[in-house]
Amino acid sequence: MSSFYEMIGCSKPVLVDFHAEWCGPCKLLKPVLEQLKRRLGDEVSIIKVDVDRNPAASAAYQVQAVPTLIFFRKGKVQWRHSGIIEASQLEQIIRQHI
Repeated sequence: MSSFYEMIGCSKPVLVDFHAEWCGPCKLLKPVLEQLKRRLGDEVSIIKVDVDRNPAASAAYQVQAVPTLIFFRKGKVQWRHSGIIEASQLEQIIRQHI
């Protein structure tokens, strides 16, 4: 678990995708995140956290619905969203916070 906090606390911005294997909308979000990664490259880290396997991280950030995206910069929450979002909209939001 400490590696999660180390990752979100580093100087590189991090987008965390809180998801679950059984979640249909989470599966729809996967290609959106892949497209975002291609657009942003190494500017942002994107990590996936399975809420069923990591209940402590989910609880720490009050994740009550999946998918939930939380964007961190130096360990601080900059933005969060639950549900599906388009890649272009997500890219625009992240670029505002980089």
